[in-house]
Amino acid sequence: MTDATPSTPFHSLDSYIALPRVDGVALSPDGERVVLTVATLSSDRTRYERALWEVPAHGDGAPRRLTRSAKGESGVAFTASGDALFVSSRPDAEADGEDEVVQLWLLPARGGEARPITRLAGGVSGVAATALSSDAVVLAADLLPGSNSLEDDAAALAERKKRTVKAILHETYPVRYWDHDLGPAEPHLLALDLAELADALPDRAPDAAAAAAAATHPSPEQSDDDAAPTPYPAHLPRPRDLTPQPGRSADTAGQALTPNGRTLIAAVKVPSRGLPRYELVSIDVATGERRTILGEEGVQYEFPTISHDGTLLAYLRVPVSTPAGPSDHELWVSDLDGGNPRRIAVGWDHWPAEFLFAPDGESLIVSADHDGRGPVFRAPLDGGPVVRLVDDHFAYANLSVDARTGDVIALRSSWQSAPHPVRIDARTGAVTELATPAAPPAPVGDMVEVETTAEDGARVRGWLLTPEGASAESPAPLLLWIHGGPLNSWNAWSWRWAPQLAVARGYAVLLPDPALSTGYGLDFIARGWNSWSEKPYTDLMAITDAVEQRPEIDESRTAAMGGSFGGYMANWVAGHTDRFRAIVSHASLWALDQFGGTTDNSAYWMSIFDEKGLAENSPHHAIDDIVTPMLVIHGDRDYRVPIGESLRLWSELNARHAEDDGSTVHRFLFFPDENHWVLKPQHAIVWYETVFAFLGQHVLGEEWARPRNIG
Repeated sequence: MTDATPSTPFHSLDSYIALPRVDGVALSPDGERVVLTVATLSSDRTRYERALWEVPAHGDGAPRRLTRSAKGESGVAFTASGDALFVSSRPDAEADGEDEVVQLWLLPARGGEARPITRLAGGVSGVAATALSSDAVVLAADLLPGSNSLEDDAAALAERKKRTVKAILHETYPVRYWDHDLGPAEPHLLALDLAELADALPDRAPDAAAAAAAATHPSPEQSDDDAAPTPYPAHLPRPRDLTPQPGRSADTAGQALTPNGRTLIAAVKVPSRGLPRYELVSIDVATGERRTILGEEGVQYEFPTISHDGTLLAYLRVPVSTPAGPSDHELWVSDLDGGNPRRIAVGWDHWPAEFLFAPDGESLIVSADHDGRGPVFRAPLDGGPVVRLVDDHFAYANLSVDARTGDVIALRSSWQSAPHPVRIDARTGAVTELATPAAPPAPVGDMVEVETTAEDGARVRGWLLTPEGASAESPAPLLLWIHGGPLNSWNAWSWRWAPQLAVARGYAVLLPDPALSTGYGLDFIARGWNSWSEKPYTDLMAITDAVEQRPEIDESRTAAMGGSFGGYMANWVAGHTDRFRAIVSHASLWALDQFGGTTDNSAYWMSIFDEKGLAENSPHHAIDDIVTPMLVIHGDRDYRVPIGESLRLWSELNARHAEDDGSTVHRFLFFPDENHWVLKPQHAIVWYETVFAFLGQHVLGEEWARPRNIG
């Protein structure tokens, strides 16, 4: 199917990928300014470039662009004085060499040019934490395990580059994460005191102290005849390692600095033969002294956040789930040293996504999935009932709290509205939209809430998007779109999974939340635990049955699709019903026993299934029963669901169902350089063109049209 005449950006894939998008928001300490990270399509239309924009925090005024570089900027955080920190690989005019690695930059609140404030050979991963009332910053960066100093690390990295060595020797598990290999460098947390930032021009002569440090820790490969390693620049504050020899422990589950910047609370990983756990540690920023304040076997402690006065600590306490059932995500508060721990929001059957202290220290501001939405709540520390602050159809993310008023700044979205910045009045819950250079495009069609009752009496709901003009006289074909996760909900906009594109082409799109979905309580998740193919499958079929009874839906023209867990379920659907005309399976799980040992985090996935669950819920057992044409899609750089899943599915589809001459109704779209999501703009176009061509052939009865740029 080719693009229709472009009446909206959703009618043209070229127009759609060119839409600017907001993917980050940060509030200044004085509550007056909001900095947005805005992604725009590059001039060659092959990537997205990010820049920082400033807007007033109260809903008036106009956006003002702050940065502009070919490499782009992201990861914004504010210092106590209001300077903006960000990470970028933009060129540093003062640095020697041609390497452009990601460094930490500072944009002064009083105006002027941004300047780099780190020069780490391996670059900076991001800002880990900032302090409310001091110049302390903690950044995340990777250092080689054999390095004893920043100079050591630079020399060792240069040697690997010179020798073109890319080999990695692993001594622990895991070895991959989502779409990249781990190692050889290890994650560290480095302290930076911005009070040491010199305003003078850099001195090209080596600083005596830095040179001495470099000489004290020469590179292992360095001989007496070699020149000393280049000292770390003296005009920059020298990062201090808070996590020496960390292994993978500094792959944290969150960290926070006290307002005075003297103490870092971090959720660090405790190594284990099986599933690692996280415990909370307190690190003295000046000395690096470290002690565990909260930790226990079989429990994860995650996402520490500190009150505005520095006396209280909030965190998630999550007992490890087992095949017997999912565990709750408990919201706890303690003294800063871990003393006097107490659970709050007891009986509130939600999983917190984000939480921050209100300025008065008497409650937490929390976002959580809820009934197909993502509202903001107030959770009192005294054990009182949790109160919902906003009552609409949106999901809220990237929360910041105004220290003066308690108002909340967030990004808000729904399936009808792309992310946009808003301010929530802490007293009334009133929502004010802020200025943005990336206004959400007008939606196409309509969106209504639908629900049904499952065979066990559970309520199953979802969103139904229908194209303009769909009616009993002109019913729309139906596309069942199954979400990933599986611990997830169809409640917030996604630029990558965009049902509006299908609606613009005449499809009705059903976005259901079956068993295992979040936002409906722990019992609803437990309905599908260790049995992905049972209640999740019957829930999906039940709500599809209900929606097909609507007069604007053509039940004779239906298809199903999904990615990740949604791809798993698409595979299961293919082997257990012939009701759909076509099935699209993206980044899917096919053989659970194979997947469990090859995914990037096998310890987790193997811990939530027992042997019976793995055997009974694996789609590959039903290969002989597949009769529906399938489009299989996968990226070779997908380490969460490795390519072997789709390779085996494709092999078995052909072995069992191809014609004698090798022809087949099935298709396999393969991306050699893409990950779990397929993110490059032109690849996203190819993805949708192929999906719509496949659906057009089998659902609409159109002739197969090979997508452009496929060859």
